[in-house]
Amino acid sequence: MSEALYLSGWRYRAVILSVVGAALGYLGFSLWAGWQAVGSAVARVGMGGIALALLLSLVNYGLRFLRWQSYLRAFGHAVPWRPSLRIYLAGFALTTTPGKAGEALRGLLLKPWGVPYPQSFAAFFSERLSDLFAVVLLTLFGLSLYPQARPLIAVGVGLVATGLLLLAQRRLIGRLAGTLPQSGGRLRGLLRGLLDALLEARRCHRPGLLAGATLLGVTAWSAEALAFHWVLQWMGAEVPLAFAVFVYALAMLAGALSFMPGGLGGAEAAMVALLVWQGMAGADAVAATVLIRLATLWFAVGLGAACLSRSAPVRA
Repeated sequence: MSEALYLSGWRYRAVILSVVGAALGYLGFSLWAGWQAVGSAVARVGMGGIALALLLSLVNYGLRFLRWQSYLRAFGHAVPWRPSLRIYLAGFALTTTPGKAGEALRGLLLKPWGVPYPQSFAAFFSERLSDLFAVVLLTLFGLSLYPQARPLIAVGVGLVATGLLLLAQRRLIGRLAGTLPQSGGRLRGLLRGLLDALLEARRCHRPGLLAGATLLGVTAWSAEALAFHWVLQWMGAEVPLAFAVFVYALAMLAGALSFMPGGLGGAEAAMVALLVWQGMAGADAVAATVLIRLATLWFAVGLGAACLSRSAPVRA
């Protein structure tokens, strides 16, 4: 089955502009740190260290892909792993959209493989909820070292609980979906699709699958947190592993709750502030943040753009 999907020219340009805009903003952030500080950090980490950080990012993507495949199987879709992996990675090209909502593009790419939109969106929703749960669990590693983070973590816990509680309301969601007419305006169609997706998402949160997805999520994000710890060590910062995991997870949580494209701004601000609070020089803290985000976020965007170019030809 062909997975080719044509994006209209204006939509493709909108995707490119969103990524370019986020990249320019990040370039400004890097310039604020000073290229000398970033260059010095790269020199201290070395090419071997950068390669290892990229490898751990690939571990993160691979584990999250396994979780994604488990969601598709829960819906009864056995998409071959190679095209499925390419589609999954293509979603990363749109990580720099608010709330990572652009990653829902996978639904368009999966449609030719027989995956209905409500199910692909249900998998997307379940993945976001699982990631949020994973980073909240990882923040507990260093909460005692920085108790001021409790309100932010409480918000994360509240969102996870709200999501799970919402999925538990099968009868209520079914009744709401039943009250909507089959035909109507775009808003009604969107609302019906959302309710259908919530009903479908219940399949991804059965006890066994939920436990496995949580384990994969925690392990995946731990891999990038470990890369962050090693980057700090190679830069000469004496930061305990538990605190490094906490800083990375809390930064991801802050970025997610900011709903900024790819968590830009919120994640970096939290990471820099905590490193400076720990006693790291400001320039080094910003340089370490830029370096780890290049090896995680922007590596994913670049990899996703390469896969998207193969999965979604442009139609003028």
